[in-house]
Amino acid sequence: MTQIKFYGRRDVWSDLRQEISDTVHDCLVEAWRLPANKRFHRFLLMDAEDLICPQRSERYLIVEIICFLGRTDEAKRDLIHTLFARAQENLDLPAEDLEIVILEAPMVNWGIRGLPGDQLALTYPVTL
Repeated sequence: MTQIKFYGRRDVWSDLRQEISDTVHDCLVEAWRLPANKRFHRFLLMDAEDLICPQRSERYLIVEIICFLGRTDEAKRDLIHTLFARAQENLDLPAEDLEIVILEAPMVNWGIRGLPGDQLALTYPVTL
């Protein structure tokens, strides 16, 4: 299971939600072999005065990846490198204006479709 939260300025990113979602999801499918139909993305876009980051431009974007525990450090690094490259390529977003954080939780800490996460039958790998 992977859920994504995007934090950024509404006036910059509102019209680009689909492009952002597609870019990040394609990276997850490629790097972590997530199924193409497993997309859970939330946009938390704010007014300019609600996102204070004086060292960044108005295009500053935070991508928070919440996922099951189990992927190797190498798999996480691969995803991060892929995201930086594709954000530059697809969104013209320089590395200085993108921050990525991966937050992991044990499967048992998730409740999905009426079950604890460790009792789910997954169709994709979590340990890469």
